[in-house]
Amino acid sequence: MQRNNISALLSMLGLIVILSAAALPFFHLSRQLTAWIYGAGAAMILIGKFMSTVPPNAPLRLRRLLRMEIWTALIFVAGAVFLFLPQAGGNDWIAFTLAGGLLTIYTSIMIPRESRKGTEKKRK
Repeated sequence: MQRNNISALLSMLGLIVILSAAALPFFHLSRQLTAWIYGAGAAMILIGKFMSTVPPNAPLRLRRLLRMEIWTALIFVAGAVFLFLPQAGGNDWIAFTLAGGLLTIYTSIMIPRESRKGTEKKRK
């Protein structure tokens, strides 16, 4: 498998793990279990995003969007930290999860759009 395929698979799996960890409080499972599962998902996303490579001669906007994905992974890691800290607010991790989710949605829409623009310019 190519490096980018492994990166995408790891990132996707991490997002699914975070989604399942965010649903665990609805089933009245322990906060500690939620924290460990969420932390594992955040680590998978972080590793996946650091493994991804930037295409050669990528436009500046595309490079910035790919860098934004790394910041998104760091936002999920911050959410995991708030889950582990007992003195942190009870639901602060939810704000980080929502922020990371919104940035993930934005980058998942904009990166393919910018990639298409780059390939269309090369054809002309």
